[in-house]
Amino acid sequence: MAQLMSLQDQPVVIQNSRWACLPPELLRDVIKRLEASEGTWPSRKHVVACAAVCRTWREMCQEIVRSPELSGKITFPVSLKQPGSRDGAIQCFIKRDKSNLTYHLFLSLGPALLVENGKFLLSAKRTRRTTCTEYVISMDADNISRSSSTYIGKLRSNFLGTKFIIYDTQPPYNNAQLAPPGRSRRFNSKKVSPKVPTGSYNVAQVTYELNVLGTRGPRRMHCTMHSIPALSLEPGGSVPGQPELLPRCLEDSFRSISFSKSIDISTEFSSSRFSDIVGPREGDEEGKERPLVLRNKAPRWHEQLQCWCLNFRGRVTVASVKNFQLIAATQPAAGAPTPSQPAQSDHDKIILQFGKVGKDMFTMDYRYPLSAFQAFAICLSSFDTKLACE
Repeated sequence: MAQLMSLQDQPVVIQNSRWACLPPELLRDVIKRLEASEGTWPSRKHVVACAAVCRTWREMCQEIVRSPELSGKITFPVSLKQPGSRDGAIQCFIKRDKSNLTYHLFLSLGPALLVENGKFLLSAKRTRRTTCTEYVISMDADNISRSSSTYIGKLRSNFLGTKFIIYDTQPPYNNAQLAPPGRSRRFNSKKVSPKVPTGSYNVAQVTYELNVLGTRGPRRMHCTMHSIPALSLEPGGSVPGQPELLPRCLEDSFRSISFSKSIDISTEFSSSRFSDIVGPREGDEEGKERPLVLRNKAPRWHEQLQCWCLNFRGRVTVASVKNFQLIAATQPAAGAPTPSQPAQSDHDKIILQFGKVGKDMFTMDYRYPLSAFQAFAICLSSFDTKLACE
């Protein structure tokens, strides 16, 4: 009985440790100073370490550390499913390994394009099946499988590679369509209750237009984001239902910088899942809103170079049919007020751009309202061969 009581009292002992009992004013000042000084990786790992001390510190970090949408910084694992920055693109790069059919997403740590290191964010593994191609997306650099506790979603194509569906393990604000029965699974993790189910929700669809005439030219693609309303690009708009709480287990999160040459297992995300950090859902009326639709920006034909061109502002250096820029396909609401702001509205801004810079190196720059997970999944669709579209 004494042992049972001691186990029950253990969380209270941890919560009442000397670290948890710091005066709130002092703790707030410490974390504010740390947040301001450690703005980039790998030094930003100290902010993550503060959130892992105890509940009091975690709640204080939640109050002070802003989301990527407001700060433009990726700090915690939950940041991967939150919208990107409103003020500018978050610059990342993808490294492809053809031998293992894997793709690794890194946060760029500097302006250089061909870099040898970066902060590891996500990984994906390609599997070719009889009728489709599937990309499993994970927060683990090496253990990329649906049975892993770090599995967060997948991308699946049709037989021709012209239609892709992005599946998330967590439902969006409007309860998007759930995959057919038998697709969902349960956790297999010691840190998360095995009784907590995870689904496979259709949150977006990427479509490449068929090239019926067989003429040479750029691909045409459309992305329907079922989990993002079109109103999110209107003045005052937002993406509802995004996770805002920090994961309970942050001990292993973002512990050090990960190198793109040789990925160290010690640099993975925490194995905590997104099941305990899903934000509030809106009512049924919100689910009736039109989803955000993105389309690729049409390139122009360059007579002197004799090729199709897009202005990637130095972020893409190798010509490839895979290169693209996505902008909003929807137009601003009719009669909407036009405040005195810069000429370029949110509907005209490049929300996601992807392009080649080396043999197996690609840049990926994304911004609000897409998350890193959504942007990565869309870019993965570009790697597939599309004979019917080219």
